[in-house]
Amino acid sequence: MALDSGSVKREAEIYCPKCSWRPSATDRWMCYPACGTVWNTFWTRGLCPGCGHQWQETQCLRCHKMSPHESWYHYPDGQDESTDDAEIEREETETA
Repeated sequence: MALDSGSVKREAEIYCPKCSWRPSATDRWMCYPACGTVWNTFWTRGLCPGCGHQWQETQCLRCHKMSPHESWYHYPDGQDESTDDAEIEREETETA
């Protein structure tokens, strides 16, 4: 069976929209001043696993500038992840 390459969705590249720094799997952010949980914010698309706070902005660990969390996700060929896909990803993370 052949796949239509136009219908295959690729994963987003994640990097700072201000300086293009790419976080690694070992980088961590803190839910501050809320619950203090430390985690990789891109594992949960900005949702704190400790208290459930949805972070709308994320600070770059290199340039220290704040940007909307969603602007860190860069899709090939101008693709956007649908809200449904983002919600499914969030639900999967919460149940894991």
